[in-house]
Amino acid sequence: MKIPSDFFYFIGNMRRFSAAWRISLVNLCKQAHGAARDKMSIRGNNLPNTEPDLCTYATRLAQEAGDIAMGYFRGRLAIDVKADESPVTEADKAVEAFVRQRLARDFPDDGLFGEEEGASGLDRARVWVLDPIDGTRSFLSGYPTFGFLLAVLEDGLPSLGVVGMPALGEIYAGTGKAAFCNGQPISASRQTALSDAILYINEAEHMRAGDEAALEKLLQCGSTRRFAYDCYPHALLAAGHIDAVVDYNLQPYDYLPLAALIQGAGGVMTDWQGRALTLQSDGRVISAATPELHAALLEMTR
Repeated sequence: MKIPSDFFYFIGNMRRFSAAWRISLVNLCKQAHGAARDKMSIRGNNLPNTEPDLCTYATRLAQEAGDIAMGYFRGRLAIDVKADESPVTEADKAVEAFVRQRLARDFPDDGLFGEEEGASGLDRARVWVLDPIDGTRSFLSGYPTFGFLLAVLEDGLPSLGVVGMPALGEIYAGTGKAAFCNGQPISASRQTALSDAILYINEAEHMRAGDEAALEKLLQCGSTRRFAYDCYPHALLAAGHIDAVVDYNLQPYDYLPLAALIQGAGGVMTDWQGRALTLQSDGRVISAATPELHAALLEMTR
C-alpha cells in the first residue's frame, strides 16, 4: 500500500500532543501547508525544471521535512546503531521516507542518493542528494544545530543546495549564482587574511586520528577558532558570520548540499586538494569566504 506523503508530516507532529489537541493541530497544518501545496502546482507539465523553480521547490520541501523532524525533537526516540557505529533514529527514517516519496512522485526520472536508504539512478543527468537529519547525535541529545540537507546534481556537479535548520527557523538555499536565508540574499565575508579569520574546525577528533599534522597547523591559524560539527558552520559562512570551515570524514550527502550554497554566497568550497566536490570526493573539505583565504588553508592541509 502506498502511504500518502502527508502522513509523515502529520504523524511526526501529532505524536507530541494529546488527543484533545489533535483536531486543532490538523486544521492548523492544513491551513499552513495545504495552501502552499495548492499554490505551487508540481504535477504533470507543471514540474519545476528551471533553476529558480527548483530552488523554490527544494526550499518548500525542506520546510516540510523540517516540520516532521521537529515533531520528534526532544521527545522519546527509537534509536538504532548502523554498521559504522553511527546512530539513526525513527526521525531520520521518517524524514527520508517522506522526501523520497515526494521526489519519486514529482521527479520519477531523476536519481536519488539518501543517507538511510542508499542510492539509485546515479547515472541520470539529474540526481538529488539527501541527508534527512545532519547531526543525528545533536538531534537525539536535544541540541538544536541539526540540519536537513538537499542537493541537486546536474551532470555530477552541485547546481543547487539547501540547508534547513528546523529548530532555528532558518532555511539556506544556494544555486551557485546566488544564496539566500529565509528568502533574503546573503553573502560570505570578504576576509582574505587567514591570521584575521574566524575559523571553524569540524570533526577534530577524526582529523587528529587521520591527519594530525594538518590539525596542528590549523590550531595555529585564525584570530578566533572554534571546534564544531555538521552543517551549520558552513551555513554561517554563507551568511557572512564566520570566514572559514575545515571539515573531515564527510559523506557525499554531507558536503554536496553545501557546495552550491557556499559558491552562491561568493565563497569557495573544495576538497583538501582544491578540486571540485563530486560523489567521489574523499570527504575532506574546505569552505572559505574568499579565494585568498581558501588558498591559505590549502597550504595548511596539503
